[in-house]
Amino acid sequence: MKNNLINCCFHLVAKLWYKVGFRNKIVSTEEISCKGCSPEKECSYNLIECIKNNKVQKCNECKNFPCDKINQMLERSKEHQIRCKEICTKEEYEKLYNAFFEKESNLKKIKLRGIL
Repeated sequence: MKNNLINCCFHLVAKLWYKVGFRNKIVSTEEISCKGCSPEKECSYNLIECIKNNKVQKCNECKNFPCDKINQMLERSKEHQIRCKEICTKEEYEKLYNAFFEKESNLKKIKLRGIL
């Protein structure tokens, strides 16, 4: 039951990503769940080359995490928040905020716990 609810929420967020222009299609629930960039996922922040160069599977595995690239990504995310507030309803924005705009906190928690 809990997994169905989570997948439903991720699907709603995926639709919102498409609505605000974060993606050119509605993406899978796996892609919408940010656990760090990896070669298997589309990354609009261009971090894939960086993880390859640093020989890690995900950005939050890197010894330099958080680095300037991550900090720039987080700043860009803050700019996206403004656009989302303009386009989305209050309820839509809250869903995006919980799933997308808390990525800094999520990535740090995952790194601390060693969950990858």
